[in-house]
Amino acid sequence: MVKIEIFDRIERLAERVSDLLARQLEVSPDSRMGLATGATMVPIYEEMVRHVQQNRLNLSGVRTFNLDEYVGLGESDAGSFRRFMRMNLFQPSKMSPGQSFFPWPDFAPEFAAYDDFIDTSGGIDWQILGIGRNGHIGFNEPLTPWNSKTHEVILTDDTRYANRQAFEGDWRKVPTKAVTMGIETIFRARTIILVALGNQKRAILAQALHGPVSPEVPASILQEHSRAIVLCDRAAGSLLDK
Repeated sequence: MVKIEIFDRIERLAERVSDLLARQLEVSPDSRMGLATGATMVPIYEEMVRHVQQNRLNLSGVRTFNLDEYVGLGESDAGSFRRFMRMNLFQPSKMSPGQSFFPWPDFAPEFAAYDDFIDTSGGIDWQILGIGRNGHIGFNEPLTPWNSKTHEVILTDDTRYANRQAFEGDWRKVPTKAVTMGIETIFRARTIILVALGNQKRAILAQALHGPVSPEVPASILQEHSRAIVLCDRAAGSLLDK
């Protein structure tokens, strides 16, 4: 059963994420972390950085594996997830470049090698996720097979529109392709933390957590995970209270 926690303040939710990670690192300082990007993650990483600066969190021994990356963007391009992670977490936390890995271009063109590398590294201990408005996790759109591994995807117009903020608000500038961890890759993480914020996520969050487990809603697979925790604000969780 998925554990659900609903917060009145985003700041408290972000602090909870950092506290959960701190507990993980107390047990295993060299944990492998799966990381997500996007607007939802900005306050989460801000709080992690604050914990690092206050010596409440030590990321020096971790290795990180990002969920996804756009195809064709350079590391310094404004919309790239490598730049997002560098600006929002890696540099402020003083993590070294050798600690972090991305599916593209690090493992192009054999993207399944990303899964092999994760496995030989010991597997992902602690994975953080967001959820798309159609229930996608990573860039795994509805009807992605449950057994999917890291793969290249063609992004839907809806997904590109949702990610337009990093591209001067113009969804047409969002790349048409990305590489993402597959659903099986994500599901194999030992602990999964899913964060959802805002009214626009309330319907899909309720469907993912209380509806049938179906590839039509990729996030619904978390209902079958042995250790999945959903943290949401009051708006995103408004349909879960009932």
